[in-house]
Amino acid sequence: MIVSATDIDRGAGLVVVGASLAGLRAAESARLAGYEGPITLVGDEFHLPYDRPPLSKQFLKDGAEVDFHTTAEELASLDVKLRLGAPATGLDPASHRVRVGDSDWIPYQKLIIATGASPRSLPHAPDLDGVIGLRTIDDALALRERLRPGTKLVIVGAGFIGSELASSARDRGADVTIVEAAPIPLVRAVGETVGQALAKLHERNGIPLLCNVQVEELIGTTHVEAVRLSTGTSLPAELVVVGVGAAPATGWLADSGIELHPVDGGVMANEFLQTSLEDVYAAGDVVHWPNPAFDGLSVRLENWTNAADQANQAAVNAVAPEDAKPYETVPYFWSDWYESRIQFVGTAVADEVVFASGDPEADKFVALYRSGDRLVGAATLNEQRKIMKLRRIIAKKGTWADALELLNPTEKKS
Repeated sequence: MIVSATDIDRGAGLVVVGASLAGLRAAESARLAGYEGPITLVGDEFHLPYDRPPLSKQFLKDGAEVDFHTTAEELASLDVKLRLGAPATGLDPASHRVRVGDSDWIPYQKLIIATGASPRSLPHAPDLDGVIGLRTIDDALALRERLRPGTKLVIVGAGFIGSELASSARDRGADVTIVEAAPIPLVRAVGETVGQALAKLHERNGIPLLCNVQVEELIGTTHVEAVRLSTGTSLPAELVVVGVGAAPATGWLADSGIELHPVDGGVMANEFLQTSLEDVYAAGDVVHWPNPAFDGLSVRLENWTNAADQANQAAVNAVAPEDAKPYETVPYFWSDWYESRIQFVGTAVADEVVFASGDPEADKFVALYRSGDRLVGAATLNEQRKIMKLRRIIAKKGTWADALELLNPTEKKS
């Protein structure tokens, strides 16, 4: 039966699909915005929302506990109903309902999509024991149990997750090799110039990084034994971790009619984070939106800071339209490799990238990204005090000269 929006179940309220950081922040922010209706938080894992970045770092290195963002009691105090271990499997916008599992439907008045991104797998790879992705607590536990001194580990993908994992595994005494299909890693995130400089961190810390190399085959009968490369070389492997990027988790939206990105399948939204469907918003890794900070350039961001901030605004826009605002951000992310802190702000889409201070061959630098006469991005290695100042210049649409003055202030004239 087709139901109009005016006939929606009176018990319907705000439904948030995705019980990770973005989903949790959306539910919390709806309450802070004064929303008093029912809130349901739907997640495909059985765990409460937890912090994912440490899974490739401290969690593997020293056996740290999982950092949960909230407790069941805290969510109960906010009157948030949890549906964990229950993946969304469909959306019927005409009747304002979300399908969970095979047949259970949840009505909504407002819906926030915060399903994030799912890790990509190697095509045509056999199902072998010892081949692991790293996305969830369960993945990290399985990896931590097997990661021992001398373990031969091959990491497929030299992105931030793969690189953090290499650092952590080295500290555990594993024998690590990284294989990267691209000639230079991290180009989409930081560009070629900085990607090349960061790649050298692996070499300086004794980790082989093989670039411009494809994985041809995973070898083994029941357990992985080796990785055969496009060069003809075979790397012995007791463990293989696949970190070849992630795709927006939107398969459950296939028949909904929602507008999806033609390349990666992410949800398309406007500057208010509204999707093409009535009463449906999106936040976090799953969504493309026109970012006013860069003159409406359409972007999709996969980082902790954006997931939290964007979900806050999506919730306000959904439940308190009188306070709705466009979501604008200067992206910020960080990564820790080999006792070094990498930080990035802005965009890597630039006319020119210059190392304005430090040395790209060493363990400290500041790289600036210029578009016209504007500063549009900055990357730093072990320069924590400077990055947020550069972010403020970008937010104010400051100039290249402003950034250079910050890094190399001229003496005041008497």
